[in-house]
Amino acid sequence: MCTKRVLAILCLLGGFLHHLNEAVTSSEFRLDGDYLIGGLFDIHLASKVLNGDRPETITCSSHPFILTSYRRLQIMRFSTEQINNSTNLLPGVTLGYEIFDHCSDTKNFPGIFKLISADGIVQPWDQSNVNVSKVIAVVGTYTSTETLTVAPLFMTNLIPMVTYAAASSVLSEKTYFPSFLRTVHPNKHIIEVFFYILQKFNWRWVSFLYTDGDYGKDGLDLFQNMIKDTEICLAYTKSLDENTDYPPMFQQLESQRVNVIIAFTLEWTAEDLIKGAIKHNFTNKVWIAGDGWSLHQKLRREKGIRKIGTVLGVAEPVITIPGFSDFIHSSKTLCQTENPEQGRFCNQISNCNNLTAEDVINADPSFSFSVYAAVYSIAKALHAVLQCGDGRCNRTIPVKPHMVLAALRKSNFTLLNQRIQFDKNGDPKFGSYSIFYWNQIGETEEVGVYHFESFFHINRTKIQWHGNGEVPSSFCSKECPAGFSKTQEGIYKCCFNCTICPSGTYINTTEDPYNCISCKETEWSDPGSTLCRLRLVEFIPFTDSGAIVIVMGTCTLMGLTVAISVLFAINYHTPVVRSAGGPMCFLILGCLALCSLSVFFYFDKPTSASCVFRFLPFLLFFTVCLAGFVVRSFQIVCIFKIAAKFPKLLSWWMKYHGQWLVISVAFVTQAVLLLISYSITPPKPYSDRLLYLDKTILGCDIDLKSMSGPVIFLSLLCCLCFIFSYMAKDLPKNYNEAKSITFCLMLLILTWIIFATSSILYRGKYVSSFNALAVLSSLYSFLVWYFFPKCYIIMFHPNKNTQQHFQCLIQNYTKTISQ
Repeated sequence: MCTKRVLAILCLLGGFLHHLNEAVTSSEFRLDGDYLIGGLFDIHLASKVLNGDRPETITCSSHPFILTSYRRLQIMRFSTEQINNSTNLLPGVTLGYEIFDHCSDTKNFPGIFKLISADGIVQPWDQSNVNVSKVIAVVGTYTSTETLTVAPLFMTNLIPMVTYAAASSVLSEKTYFPSFLRTVHPNKHIIEVFFYILQKFNWRWVSFLYTDGDYGKDGLDLFQNMIKDTEICLAYTKSLDENTDYPPMFQQLESQRVNVIIAFTLEWTAEDLIKGAIKHNFTNKVWIAGDGWSLHQKLRREKGIRKIGTVLGVAEPVITIPGFSDFIHSSKTLCQTENPEQGRFCNQISNCNNLTAEDVINADPSFSFSVYAAVYSIAKALHAVLQCGDGRCNRTIPVKPHMVLAALRKSNFTLLNQRIQFDKNGDPKFGSYSIFYWNQIGETEEVGVYHFESFFHINRTKIQWHGNGEVPSSFCSKECPAGFSKTQEGIYKCCFNCTICPSGTYINTTEDPYNCISCKETEWSDPGSTLCRLRLVEFIPFTDSGAIVIVMGTCTLMGLTVAISVLFAINYHTPVVRSAGGPMCFLILGCLALCSLSVFFYFDKPTSASCVFRFLPFLLFFTVCLAGFVVRSFQIVCIFKIAAKFPKLLSWWMKYHGQWLVISVAFVTQAVLLLISYSITPPKPYSDRLLYLDKTILGCDIDLKSMSGPVIFLSLLCCLCFIFSYMAKDLPKNYNEAKSITFCLMLLILTWIIFATSSILYRGKYVSSFNALAVLSSLYSFLVWYFFPKCYIIMFHPNKNTQQHFQCLIQNYTKTISQ
């Protein structure tokens, strides 16, 4: 009898437990199966810190309900049911789940401990013969902060954690998160889209508002690194939370003239931000929304939303999941509320009694496909571990989480036209981003697309901008006009003054907009130039009309010296030739011809050789000419004035051939001086680029210091010649060569004074022609005014070219002096 009573009690207890199990199983949060998947969804938002006097679990259902997260929970339920109904994926195997409302990142650990426990015990170390956890993988959580808080608990025993929304970059570090994977792209990709949008519309003065937490701070760091070496400046940043005071923030944005605002926030933070902008009349801005609120259904229909400006959103493209709407409509447990006594944990209770199926279907679809892909990735991995095929699975294989993890990493299957794969960091290789525009009727309109690291396009014609319909601008300082450089003002490189680049420089804004670049020596530019132009190289070629005249004059001079030399040779013994200097005439004529050689080197492009020969022949042989005229002047004075008083001096002069000695000494002295000066600093070609902006004048550079010796010596001879010739000014008219020499010297001095004056007043390419003309004029002055009169007497007045005529002139001069 006692045994029967015990059996009856056990039967009643079993029936009660079975009934209780069915009640629990019918929950939206639990589904029994051969293998369990954990789910973490923040269905409620417990944003405020609760202070208590004792440890306690938070009551999630007492906080604001998040419809979008509840929709994602339903996606997981639908995915699991669809997998269980499939005959190919896990035949003969059922997949179950246990979902928790992860409404707080610090007070929901009882649910986490339940997932990683085995038989109610949390195993702190891995034992190969112990089943550490009853779940094979976990889907979740939503935010990066929540994920970073709980992920280490799953990483300990390599329980795969596949998140559908946590995008912080640090989660890619396999050293710290070895069993972490995600079906949403990390933050760096959406930050790239932000960057491309800013570049597309040339927005350079922007602000970055972000959710206070790991997700927002990571996005800010990535954005700052992205724009570090670009023209984009971050004018203002601020972290947002439930305690943010919006009026001062909006006032600061207005004062800094920021017209583009990136709001990298979660959906509930974005709600407070946008409602605050509407309330405080913060208008006519461009808002760039992150994927947390780009597709927010309620917010884009908020009253007054059009006043805030234009909203562009970046999010994963909306992928319709076939059968999901039917699942929601037919679900028997939609929004079923469990009694606290029935639920094992208070974060497995929702307060959605007034929610309809349409509310769930029309909620923000963000991250829906990510949840769908996460569940299917786990199922595909389980399929591989159980070696499923031919309509059956090998259920004898003991499935461990680390085995599922290994299969997850090798995922490669197609889901709704998406190739599901993960890289070495557990990040997805699939997917793209769409750029959305919130149109005038409160709908999202796709206006662009971004395929990761390969393609970006945005159709600006689909966007109806606020204001006058033109693309808004956002800058701290207007772009400088062409040819102006920027001078940074303050700490922001986008705030600057514009300075025109001076002549001889240019600005290349693509390379360096802040510094004017000097042109090369062979180039020039006007003030405010964006490029340099080649200088016009100028010199006097032989084909120049002036050069032709001078060269012809030089050739004529050479011909005349030859002709005079022949004439003097024929009449060598006549008094006129004797009085002109006799054999010395031939030396002077020859030196005049040699001096004229220097004229030919003043034309064409200067070279080192031509610069030397411009001056060497003239300075050397003109010294001989002047020395000859010094001797002739001295001899005239000596014969008529000095000989009577100093007869020994005349005797010595005649005995030792003083005239040739003087000429030889002068020649050797000048040759030595020229050798010394040319050894120190020889004349060399130079390019004058200072005189003209657009021209380079080619010439020869002469060091006046080193050339002072030869020039001074030549000037000394000129002075001596002038002194001796001036002393003989009152000698017989027809015999007085000294007067001719004096006149020639005056012409010589006048010629070089004119040349020096013109060189000071004019410094162009024709200086070379002036110099050549001065040399030629110097030679012609002696040839014409000294030798031509002698030739005229020889040819046209032979009666005056007799000994008697000259004797008569001398006698008359002697009588005049004696009287």
